[in-house]
Amino acid sequence: MDQLWLARSKLARNKLDECISICDVLLNDNPGDQAAWFVKCKAVIRQNFIDDIEMEEESFAEVLMDENAIAAIPRPGTSLTAPQSAKSNSGSYDQGIRPVSSSGRPMTGFSRPGSSRPMSGNTGNIRDALQSSRRVGTASGGRPMTNMGREVRLGTASLVGAGGGSLVNLDRLNIKKYAAKPGLAMVLTEYMLYVEHNTRKALEMCAEATEVNEYKSWWWKARLGKCYFKLGMLRDAEKQLRSSLKTQPVVNTYLELVNVYTRLDLPNTALDVLKEACERFTLEPRLVLGIARIHDMLNDPEKAVECYKQVLVLDASCVEAIACIGAHHFYSDQPEMAMRYYRRLLQMGVNNTELWNNIGLCCFYASQYDMALGCFDRALAFSGDDDMSDVWYNIGHIGISLGDHGLAYQAFKVAVSVNPAHAEALNNLAVLELRRYNSITDPQRQNQALEQAKSYLASATDNGPHLYEPAYNRALSAYTKQGNFAESKEYVRKALQVYPAHRESMDLDKRLSQLLSSE
Repeated sequence: MDQLWLARSKLARNKLDECISICDVLLNDNPGDQAAWFVKCKAVIRQNFIDDIEMEEESFAEVLMDENAIAAIPRPGTSLTAPQSAKSNSGSYDQGIRPVSSSGRPMTGFSRPGSSRPMSGNTGNIRDALQSSRRVGTASGGRPMTNMGREVRLGTASLVGAGGGSLVNLDRLNIKKYAAKPGLAMVLTEYMLYVEHNTRKALEMCAEATEVNEYKSWWWKARLGKCYFKLGMLRDAEKQLRSSLKTQPVVNTYLELVNVYTRLDLPNTALDVLKEACERFTLEPRLVLGIARIHDMLNDPEKAVECYKQVLVLDASCVEAIACIGAHHFYSDQPEMAMRYYRRLLQMGVNNTELWNNIGLCCFYASQYDMALGCFDRALAFSGDDDMSDVWYNIGHIGISLGDHGLAYQAFKVAVSVNPAHAEALNNLAVLELRRYNSITDPQRQNQALEQAKSYLASATDNGPHLYEPAYNRALSAYTKQGNFAESKEYVRKALQVYPAHRESMDLDKRLSQLLSSE
């Protein structure tokens, strides 16, 4: 059998390692075999391919260094940095049930299985971002500093040519020569983007090839826009992608243009682009899914759920849509309905920590206590260091609800030992210490419990600026246990800044104002 034909067959069947091995043998026999090199290059590209259209999240370093940031304060609902509030949008989730950060992201122990956008983990402050690891990001956290860092992968043997050198020597590559050969130029551009991650060199190739094709090729304009986007030249990327769409409307180009507008913090413009694309491609679920995501980031869950349901009409096996609808039913106080969707995910073969964690919460709130702890046991079996703390936090929450404070205390301690910055667990540990303070009579032990509670609350406040509970608990502790009205007033105002509709904080603030005015 002809070995080159066999290599192409392996490539078509996605047996990439076998394809690369056959091509290596052919290149050892004839280093100038362009056909074998071409097939191997395509196999290496496919092996290292990353669907960067899904990388819509912006890291903290990119936020700090963004030259396109809007200086003026945008109106709520027109910017991802100022999502709609509960007052302006009656359909949004109440913050007492589902805390929302300044970027509109929910920050509770409930998470979405199958979604690339985490709903738990990092608290969202700058210090955590600057101290985070620089490894490749996962769905559970640990994001590196930039999008480019997210794409870096360790080199493999497949990137080495038959003679021991690199498969493509980019430093000695004649850009003008290869730009005139469309097939080779396209493969080389993909190799530069997905294997070498040399965006500047790919930009040179795209610019030269666009000129060779007399600015009429939609593919080269789209790749030029992708390169500009990766380099942070967002307005240039917008022009190229718009020009590409005029020549040839393509779904991926629309999605890349939406990413540009998302990075520019223009969600309404992104929605207009997606709606225009939906009119052209009426059966494409990714476009409707993009609309749902933007509504979700704008803290408009009602419209988001409508779009997720439309996605399921087009693609009944979309894991993210099923998980998001399940989360919506959970936060709408319908755990039984949420459990149906998560059971559907189990039937589809999804089996991870987030799914079992959420099923456990649904079982608990549906009063199926015997099944809840079994689900959390399975969640712990699948968990890693990043998401284990959330599972233990939920176990502690169940312990409090059942009145088993010993189980709750141990679970929260384990959660903090796995993730010392877990603000919710630290807050609940402080509450348990204050309860222990009320149950003992020894003054020395009472003082120790009070100091420990203050320490936990201070850590929770530092690590969870999006939470109102630690600030309220510090205010209540200063008021009832220490009689320090000034300190209590300071922290109750912080709690109201985070959650203005919190009734207990409003009552305490009113009481403190009366006491301080009478003095």
